Amino acid sequence: MAGFTVRDLDENLSFGSVVEGLDREALTDESVRKQLRDLFVQRGLIVFRDMEPTARMQVELSKVFGPLKDHPTTTTPRDEETGDHAEGVIDMHYVPSDDVAKGEGLVEMNGEVIARYSPWHFDHCYNDELNYAGVLRAPINAPVGGRTGFMDGIELYRQFPRELRDALEGKNIIYTLDTRLSRMKFGVNFTPLTEHSTTPQLLKEAAKFPRAMHPAIWTRETGEKVMHYGPWMAVGLEGHEDPEGDRLLDDVAHEINRLGQGTSAYWHEWKPTDMVIWDNHRMLHAVEGCDAKYERQTLRTTIKGDYGLGYFEDGKKVGEVEREIA
Repeated sequence: MAGFTVRDLDENLSFGSVVEGLDREALTDESVRKQLRDLFVQRGLIVFRDMEPTARMQVELSKVFGPLKDHPTTTTPRDEETGDHAEGVIDMHYVPSDDVAKGEGLVEMNGEVIARYSPWHFDHCYNDELNYAGVLRAPINAPVGGRTGFMDGIELYRQFPRELRDALEGKNIIYTLDTRLSRMKFGVNFTPLTEHSTTPQLLKEAAKFPRAMHPAIWTRETGEKVMHYGPWMAVGLEGHEDPEGDRLLDDVAHEINRLGQGTSAYWHEWKPTDMVIWDNHRMLHAVEGCDAKYERQTLRTTIKGDYGLGYFEDGKKVGEVEREIA
């Protein structure tokens, strides 16, 4: 790739690449765009270093990999630079409260109060259609913590204990648009402390979403099996919403937490000039959180492209149900 360099993310990982020296002009070259798309299909995750740190550049990079998709929830704030439209960038911005203990979305983990914690998940799991990918950057990050983790479902499948993995084969997992950490069922390794101020509005929106089903394991066109279970927002095993099914999902979720510290995962330490794209059909991601006294901001685009395996319960569509949410 003339004008910029590509290398493996880590010699100990079977996925991920680093691209350095890419500029806006290079993105106009269709041969470069194709090389980036081919690299992404192969490696599943690309870390772009020393990028122009603007939302406009983030949008142009995203369009290399496909058309953009608006976020399916109205409660998610949009970035001011690109605006509230289908090509906008969503803005996930944590600003510490004057009283840190009253900050939004706080949890306690290992004796520390942290903000912006997100358990392992894949985007739009609560929808019948997934997005293909996302491009993320972090203009403001905490001086300590705040890393984003990416776990490769291909490697996760290879490394997972066979008994648990086999128990998930052919199973669908049920997800809902309930992001409250206080209601998370599986793999919980933290204590929730506070909710987000937008939670009441989110729950009103969530009530209009039918429950969504996605396979725990699926096979790519290239032949690899992918383990694709995100414990956050999962509520049960289709056909086994019972103690046995819940126990299986909890055991698998805790194993995902454990393997998330090994060679199936990569934890990215952010610089303002970094951009990261990941395959949402293949990868899980998480945020370790940071001390609640620090500000943190991440901006993300959403790229269209469904894998065609998800569906809503009973064939319903958004707006055709009014579920009760406790």
